[in-house]
Amino acid sequence: MTACTLAVAACIGRAEAAGCNFEIQGEGRIAGVVDARSLRLDDGREVRLAGIEVADRAKATAALAALSVGHDVTLRGQDDTPDRYGRQPAYAFLQGSETPIQSKLLRQGLALVSSEIADKDCAATLMAAESEARTARSGTWAEATVIKNAESPDDILAGIGRFTVVEGRVLSVRQAGATTYLNFGRNWTRDFALTISRRIVPAFEAAGLSPKSLENRRIRVRGWVEARRGPRIELLRVGQIELLGGN
Repeated sequence: MTACTLAVAACIGRAEAAGCNFEIQGEGRIAGVVDARSLRLDDGREVRLAGIEVADRAKATAALAALSVGHDVTLRGQDDTPDRYGRQPAYAFLQGSETPIQSKLLRQGLALVSSEIADKDCAATLMAAESEARTARSGTWAEATVIKNAESPDDILAGIGRFTVVEGRVLSVRQAGATTYLNFGRNWTRDFALTISRRIVPAFEAAGLSPKSLENRRIRVRGWVEARRGPRIELLRVGQIELLGGN
């Protein structure tokens, strides 16, 4: 490797370490995997890998087991409150690694970045790992249907209740009561749209993404698909949106 390549690699490593390098919430040895994004430690604790959604459950479970079982792990995060299943949400770092297990699954194309990451640096770190897999068409990104077309509402609606990534151009932005709609089609009872409540708008404006500024922009959005007449994704965090080139 050249000095330049080594420097770039070092910069990436430091960025990853800083990105999700939250306070330590615990340590242990990984005894097994519960499912595609959950670990069981040798003391009985269960850990849910924060910041990701699983794209291919069977392959992700196998990869997670191969990566982690039998290794010591450090758990980092901002909130260790157990979820309703008693699992501790955390970013899991194997001993000697500055990269969380989440990044490794993302790079293999076996996971998608969640829409629930509040910390922008951590979100950027994970998005970079996902982007690598998307560019290389690794794992689930080998399938052309992973990203849904906003102009095909029936395809999006087929994923109701699922975490989905959608790309398209925002045709119009309209407000109705306390809700703003980013419409990707002209038939509001059938076509795909994003919704954003009035209380969330200031966070988008502070990030330079006021809803009106997205009109006629091509974007990539991620979130959980709901059916409210047409398919909808609710915007709760700025990180759910990526601006794409061209109008």
